[in-house]
Amino acid sequence: MKIDEVLQAATDAVTVKRVYGEPYERDGLTVIPAATVTGGGGGGQGHDPQGQEGEGGGFGVTGRPAGAYVIKGGQVSWRPAVDPNRVVLMAGLVVIAYLLSRPRLVRARAIARSTG
Repeated sequence: MKIDEVLQAATDAVTVKRVYGEPYERDGLTVIPAATVTGGGGGGQGHDPQGQEGEGGGFGVTGRPAGAYVIKGGQVSWRPAVDPNRVVLMAGLVVIAYLLSRPRLVRARAIARSTG
């Protein structure tokens, strides 16, 4: 893929429609879903010892739910999305930190009891 094609694809990929979903309405309540979209890319060009030239590049986009805007009775509120994978990951990290630090805490308490 040529560099100008990569840039065009990147421009097409990162649009407002990737961040905000189609609003939907029900019983006087409007919900507009939103996502966090990130992307990255790279490219380059060069030539080999025979003098042949080439160029190429690539681009990637990823997204995850961020939440939704809720409109009811003329009032707008933001409702953040809860990512269960992130909650489990953070809980796991807290447990691992506790288990790794526990022997030091026990040792410190034993020393404090013996000196005090």
